[in-house]
Amino acid sequence: MAELNGSTASLKDLKALALTNFGHFTSMRVEEGGVRGLGLHMARIKRDSQLLFDASPEEGSVREYIRRMVGKSGIYDVRVTIFDPNLELGTPGKKAEPHVLVTTRESGNLPLPPLSVRSTSYAREMPAIKHAALFGTLWHRRAAQLNGFNDALFVDSQSVISEGATWNVGFFDGDNVIWPSADVLEGVTMVLLKGVHKKTTSSQVCLSDLQHMEAAFATNAAIGVRAIKLIDDVAFPGEHPIIDTLREEYSQILPDVL
Repeated sequence: MAELNGSTASLKDLKALALTNFGHFTSMRVEEGGVRGLGLHMARIKRDSQLLFDASPEEGSVREYIRRMVGKSGIYDVRVTIFDPNLELGTPGKKAEPHVLVTTRESGNLPLPPLSVRSTSYAREMPAIKHAALFGTLWHRRAAQLNGFNDALFVDSQSVISEGATWNVGFFDGDNVIWPSADVLEGVTMVLLKGVHKKTTSSQVCLSDLQHMEAAFATNAAIGVRAIKLIDDVAFPGEHPIIDTLREEYSQILPDVL
């Protein structure tokens, strides 16, 4: 299902997004009408809209558009995309009016099975923004899958780890949860976990450091905390007490009502 500003999205509206593809989004898991970190999602929409369009949709309207789509029962993955259907490829400098596209799908059961990922040298454009330009991300994800992995893990030319294709990555060294300090999109799930897990730090993590880690995991709103079992040829346990701890801490965060 897809609605634009609270009404059924037309083919013309979706065509504009497909052809110009200038915008940003946030994805969230809605459980019985509530969202963990809802305020962080709304802050992301406002911040990125100001950066891309010099204007932002009203938060109350965005929340109402989501409520219309999901109601108060069920579990859904919801994507809120902000774009202006009147901006064209040749004239993106026109004054913009951000529109709100809400799309939904029923969410799968969690937790998901462990991931195997392949490192690849890549950095997203403007990594702090969750923008709609996904070509590079999907290119590297496809390449990883064609080579027998589930997904791609991004590193720089010095093999410094940043983030996954559509997820943050974290590690456990036996004492602390470590988040890479590289330029990344600060995912809502990662931010929430940083706030509730006491023994947490951020530091540079290189591929050569992986042999010293006890566990690795991926996080985003749709998957929660997902174990990583393989990075290139470095294996990690598919189950580990720290993964269970992080999942439990995350589950204890009360959802905010839409």
